[in-house]
Amino acid sequence: MNRFLSLILASLAMQNNSFAAEAGMPQLDPTYWASQAFWLILVFTILYISIAKFYLPKIKNNLDNRENRIKDDLDDANKFNELSELKLKEYEKIMEDAKKKVIKIHVESKDALDKDIQNKKETIEKEIEKEILKAQKEISDLKKNSISDIQKISENITSNIIETISGDKLNESSIKAAVEDISKKNLGKYL
Repeated sequence: MNRFLSLILASLAMQNNSFAAEAGMPQLDPTYWASQAFWLILVFTILYISIAKFYLPKIKNNLDNRENRIKDDLDDANKFNELSELKLKEYEKIMEDAKKKVIKIHVESKDALDKDIQNKKETIEKEIEKEILKAQKEISDLKKNSISDIQKISENITSNIIETISGDKLNESSIKAAVEDISKKNLGKYL
């Protein structure tokens, strides 16, 4: 159907001289050259002016803006990189200072604890010495008291033994003198 329709249109066009085959090509006819040159110059001038005044400045402006934005972004990236390096150095310095402070605090607290322990140890040793001296005093007092008690007991026992053996009661002062004499001779062995 399409072929048939196109054939009909072609036959009609030939009958009406639509193709201008008899006149030849107007572009090659020298009578039309002046008007063709005028329109050619006019069209290309308008095209050149529109491209040069409207399109190229916008394109150049866009390219310049893009280039400036890229430069700004690179500058910002470099600034942020430098800033991050500075912050990293600050962080490392802070961490190093913190470690030094921790070590210093640790040493100071260790020294303080050592001093405290030493003071408490000395205090306890002094208290122990006081207790030892007190105990030694009590022991010496006990020894002194026990010697007199032993002498009294010895006097009583001696008096009872002599009274039982002899049947007579002796003078207590002579028994006391005899017990004291024997005690003084033997006292050095036990004290």
